[in-house]
Amino acid sequence: MIEKVKLSEVKSNPNNPRLIKDEKFSKLVKSIKEFPKMLEIRPIVVNEDMIVLGGNMRLKACKEAGLKEIPIIKASDLTEEQQKQFIIKDNVGFGEWDWDILANEWDLQDLEDWGLEIPNLDDEVDELEDGEEIELPQSVQVEPPKEYILIMAEPNSVDWEDLKETLQLKMVRRGGYKKGSAFDAVSLERVLEWSDLKERINADSSTK
Repeated sequence: MIEKVKLSEVKSNPNNPRLIKDEKFSKLVKSIKEFPKMLEIRPIVVNEDMIVLGGNMRLKACKEAGLKEIPIIKASDLTEEQQKQFIIKDNVGFGEWDWDILANEWDLQDLEDWGLEIPNLDDEVDELEDGEEIELPQSVQVEPPKEYILIMAEPNSVDWEDLKETLQLKMVRRGGYKKGSAFDAVSLERVLEWSDLKERINADSSTK
């Protein structure tokens, strides 16, 4: 059941691992100011002691936005273990964005204003001549008799971010990126040659 309470009654959770910094946090504050009704649709979840289980950064953004009251849902029937589980699962991103639909059906500036992280290719695209393509490395294709292993992680999860950083994954070209086209032709490289991976790991290790 959703209820409205004074913002001062709700306590932030110091053990919440989710952080939003700098520009993304500013966008969250802006979105709350411009669309406060979103909080009624997705209220902050608290426990019996009014400590946040879901919406820690939204609470901080509400304070920054100057709100005096906020909508909450009280999860009074969760055990301590279930509360810990809720905090993590509420912050895990599932699924992937369909960039083709986003590029063709949504305004990219709106998406950025709403906090969506879009591949940073705008500057390069603006400098292109008509018909010119961004020079990105081609992704290696898996073909027999290649030997390979598959490493899996939940999309947009902490593990996935760690994996991208550890393997130093970069953007690759899937057939070109012409000026004015949707960016579905650009993706993250998914296949690495062992020799390339060794070089990346060794180079990374030598800097530590």
